[in-house]
Amino acid sequence: MEFRVAKDTFTKALQKIQGIVEKRNTMPILSNTLIEAHNDTLYITATDLEVGMKSSYPVNVIKEGKITVSAKKIYEIIKELSDEEIVFSTKENDWVEIHCGKAHFNIVGLSPDEFPYFPKINDNSFITLNNQILSEMIEKTSYAICNDETKFNLNGIFIKATTENERNVLRMVATDGHRLSVTEKELSGNISNELNKGVIFPKKGIFELKKMTEEEIGDIMLGFMDNSAVIKKGNTVIVMRLIDGEFPDYTKVIPTNNDKIIKILRESLLHSLRRMAILSSEKFKGIKLDVRNGSVEISSSNPELGDAREELEVDYQGEPLSVRFNARYLIDVLTILKEDEVELNLRDELSPIIMKPAAKNDFMSVIMPMRL
Repeated sequence: MEFRVAKDTFTKALQKIQGIVEKRNTMPILSNTLIEAHNDTLYITATDLEVGMKSSYPVNVIKEGKITVSAKKIYEIIKELSDEEIVFSTKENDWVEIHCGKAHFNIVGLSPDEFPYFPKINDNSFITLNNQILSEMIEKTSYAICNDETKFNLNGIFIKATTENERNVLRMVATDGHRLSVTEKELSGNISNELNKGVIFPKKGIFELKKMTEEEIGDIMLGFMDNSAVIKKGNTVIVMRLIDGEFPDYTKVIPTNNDKIIKILRESLLHSLRRMAILSSEKFKGIKLDVRNGSVEISSSNPELGDAREELEVDYQGEPLSVRFNARYLIDVLTILKEDEVELNLRDELSPIIMKPAAKNDFMSVIMPMRL
């Protein structure tokens, strides 16, 4: 195999797959990328058997063929080369030769025959998702994904489409058992059977999808095959294995009678919580909210460091209430919201809080309280 490629093109192609490549080295071939050249096109493929990515780029192919090489090492080499054209060729025994200007590398490859099969994609049943909306929905849920590997059915985002009031709605849900995040947007086009039932996208696949939405403009195509989700955008295809498990019935943990409604400026609350969290305990980040008519006092104390309190004006008329929460959970929600005003819906000291934008109903976060 031999091809000529611009440095920028090759660097971009190899950078894209770095997040996919298997880091734990359970199988040596999974830390490699498959490089194929035919019909004046370069194909770069990487997989960890859970999430796979394949991209194509126009290049000058002199001799067709394929090889696999260490994804990390070749990326580091190509990134540091000069801006001249790169000549990439294979030799006997799966060795690879790279020329660029006066630089010359010989590196060891592995036979492409060992590389896992990447499925051929059928374009028939894709739905189109708006790039920006998808990016925003992932941002509003991914922070709440569970990191405990034993709770495998929570290690991702639950995605479901439903029809409500004659409009199709796409909903994303994530929870780690302490907090729950739900966001929804209107969906155009038909709903596939998989989305109608609900599917769980794995955490790694979600973060690759998020990167894809941020890279360049253009809509995302979503389809399903063999218990996997297929995502297409431009010259790139991602195939991710769906999490095989039941997502818990999240509707049961959303409180229905939180009647104490507090409206507060998002920026003021965010910065106050950050200040108060400085003196909370490192492990639990516990802060206390004392709500009164027209004000809320936020306080924290730590026997080893001291205590702090701050009062903020709020829009609230009702009975006084004291609740304690993990400050980090509240801060995470306020950080991903963009609206000027947020709404806190409370009931009593032991009930979860609902946080949402004051003027919209397309997002909510439910956070469990800490014991007072």
